[in-house]
Amino acid sequence: MTDIHASVTARRDKPKGRLERLRDSDLWWSFSRSRSAVGAAIALGLVILTALFAPLLSPQNPYDLAALELWNAELPPVWMEGGQMPYVLGTDVQGRDILSGILYGTRVSVFIGIASVLVSLGVGVLAGLTAGFFGGWVDNVLMRVGDVLLSIPIILVAILVSSVAQALLPPHLREAGISVVLVLAIAMYSWVQYARVVRAQTMVERRKEYVQASRLVGTPARRLMLKHILPNTLTPVFVTATLNFGLAILIEATLSFLGVGMPPNQPSLGTLIRVGNQYLFSGSWWIVLFPSIQLCILVVAVNMLGDWLRDALNPKLR
Repeated sequence: MTDIHASVTARRDKPKGRLERLRDSDLWWSFSRSRSAVGAAIALGLVILTALFAPLLSPQNPYDLAALELWNAELPPVWMEGGQMPYVLGTDVQGRDILSGILYGTRVSVFIGIASVLVSLGVGVLAGLTAGFFGGWVDNVLMRVGDVLLSIPIILVAILVSSVAQALLPPHLREAGISVVLVLAIAMYSWVQYARVVRAQTMVERRKEYVQASRLVGTPARRLMLKHILPNTLTPVFVTATLNFGLAILIEATLSFLGVGMPPNQPSLGTLIRVGNQYLFSGSWWIVLFPSIQLCILVVAVNMLGDWLRDALNPKLR
């Protein structure tokens, strides 16, 4: 009896691992009971996994011009008359497999979305911490720059930055550096949202007793901001980052659709939609329909997860 009691006590006192703590957390409980969040996570996971393993799943490399077969141009989906394998979703006017283009294009869109969120997140958090902690003219300068950017529509800002950067780049670097240009163009606008959120939280935290006590003992400002204040501002930042991920994908698709984004030989979802839109009324509807469906699934899944995360992390709704 003593041995059983000792083993039960030992298991109870054993520290839980990260997975066990996550499974027992309120966040996981909220996620597992939200059908919309679970469905969105499954859809987003499938989209990203299929895009990640595109070289293994795609019957064709759409970036390899030698793999394109012009005699197979504008083939309909395989379930329609005239369709043929392995072109399950048909081909475009260059003989490019639509399914392969979607999988590779999703990789480009997701990469640009993640990279732009990370860049804008880093800049915005740093600017928000600095403005909220020091205040004064530093706060005024950073926030007025943000106000100017927010007064201009995001698409115009992205088009301006993308066009200027492409014009300044040497011709041999334009295609290779277009993805970097798009990331910077999207991040230039998006950082303001993070800066405002972090600034508001920082202005609240800097007046609390633990910050005042740290100042009295001589804690450096950089350590105080990064070690003490920053962790208490991350909850709204995570929600903003999730929602901005979907927005960044939409902005990239819009820029590519307008012709200032990814080139046709390195197509993203927006580029595929732009190319297919030219043949929408000629009967080749599948060229534009299936990339559009993929873009809708990706953005809707991200936004649904962002909405769930915002509600789950809101203490007033618990």
